[in-house]
Amino acid sequence: MSPAGHQPFRVGVVQIPAGFDQTLDIISRLQASDVDNATLEALRITTDRLCSEYPYLPGAQLAAEGRQWLKRVAGLQSQRLTLAQHREVLTLPGWLALLIGCVEYDMGDRAAAESTRKAALSLARESGNAQITGWAHEMRAWFALTTGDYRGILAASQAGTEAAPSLGVAVQLAGQEAKGWARLGDRRQTEVALDRGRKLLEGMPYPENLDHHFVVDPAKFDFYAMDCNRLLGEDRFAENLAHEVIRAGTDFDGSERSPMRMAEARITLGVVAARQGDLEQAVNYGEWALKGDRQSLPSLLMVSRELAAIVNRDFAAEPTGREYLDHLTALSRAS
Repeated sequence: MSPAGHQPFRVGVVQIPAGFDQTLDIISRLQASDVDNATLEALRITTDRLCSEYPYLPGAQLAAEGRQWLKRVAGLQSQRLTLAQHREVLTLPGWLALLIGCVEYDMGDRAAAESTRKAALSLARESGNAQITGWAHEMRAWFALTTGDYRGILAASQAGTEAAPSLGVAVQLAGQEAKGWARLGDRRQTEVALDRGRKLLEGMPYPENLDHHFVVDPAKFDFYAMDCNRLLGEDRFAENLAHEVIRAGTDFDGSERSPMRMAEARITLGVVAARQGDLEQAVNYGEWALKGDRQSLPSLLMVSRELAAIVNRDFAAEPTGREYLDHLTALSRAS
């Protein structure tokens, strides 16, 4: 005899304990959902689309649309979800928060960008998504870069690498670390970080969507190497990489797929021209970089100041040089 309250019953030759139907009911409830898969798929597609529109969609428009979809995803949390759906409902807003934070920073709203970055990091931890965790640290490295906190770049890059050592974001973290070392003047550590990133990139499959902001492709890594070589005074390498960044960012019809990267590449060409004594060419490149509709102002101003320092040192008495410096000063004040 079984203990009281646990009398078995038989179905055919299989003996099923009493209470099995209750357990099955609990499992069924865990697997039940008020949200169909088509809804989540639509949200995935929309999130990928928004992340792919980062390079060229006006910042204010992209931020507004991102927040709108973030609210829609948040609304799903009040509904009955499976465990897998619950994890995804934490992951999708994590990506959207990363995107919105980047756009907020582009537009000069540092406080909002940092708050949004922290929210993305919290969502990443709740959902257990190492990729989002890595990108949240990468954003902190970028913020540190543009504010001159070079040791902060290294700390954020290393924290992100520990969280996602073999994922795609680790390539970009290596690039950010290299930028930090280059600004500290450490050539050896710069080369070590670039080599590590390049090896990681070579071991990864080629991305399906090169436009996605949170995907690292070979052209983006050339962009990091260009920045480091410019800072270390390797003008020939910096110039060649700048031309490659511009070539890779230009579509077949002449339109620019990566306007922000290309703007910094043009400033690099301006820096090389200024070092060679060609003020007209240097200013032409510098002004061209400032004309884009889609800009990341902190990054653009940071690199432009490198060109401005050379112009101020060598050509401050020249009307062309003075005009460029005045334009850059006005843009800095406006931002």
